[in-house]
Amino acid sequence: MMTVTTARLTRTLSAEHRARLMSLAHEVDFASGIRLFSEGGRADHFWIIQHGTVALDMRVPGRRPVVFETLGSGELLGWSWLLPPHVWQFGAATTGPVRVHEFDAEAVRRMCADDPAMGHAVALWVGGVLSRRLQAARSRLLDLYAPYGSGSRG
Repeated sequence: MMTVTTARLTRTLSAEHRARLMSLAHEVDFASGIRLFSEGGRADHFWIIQHGTVALDMRVPGRRPVVFETLGSGELLGWSWLLPPHVWQFGAATTGPVRVHEFDAEAVRRMCADDPAMGHAVALWVGGVLSRRLQAARSRLLDLYAPYGSGSRG
């Protein structure tokens, strides 16, 4: 059985739920420069990064996709798989060789539907990630477009 002991996953999912989730994972390696998903594509998988980094980006009119966050070891890659219509809200590409635990989104959604307590725990975990990612995207857009950037005002 694969184990993941990242602080965020450990804080959110019980040992039992973590073990059940990880029972659906398989390890995958990606080379540098691989586009894992693009905005608007079907969100049918997600990953927990073991080693390496992945850049999250978003479309910005009149520009190339803008990287707003880089994810590393232990972080969840992908949250759009959980919420209908299961379409990626951002894009992602590897910035070097990456090893991940890969999950089939439909299998995880079925597991969560069959066990409401697990579904609740997974929803809280993914919701926390979603909140942080949207804040990072907001900050990056403010850096690009706001007259004073995303710095706090005293």
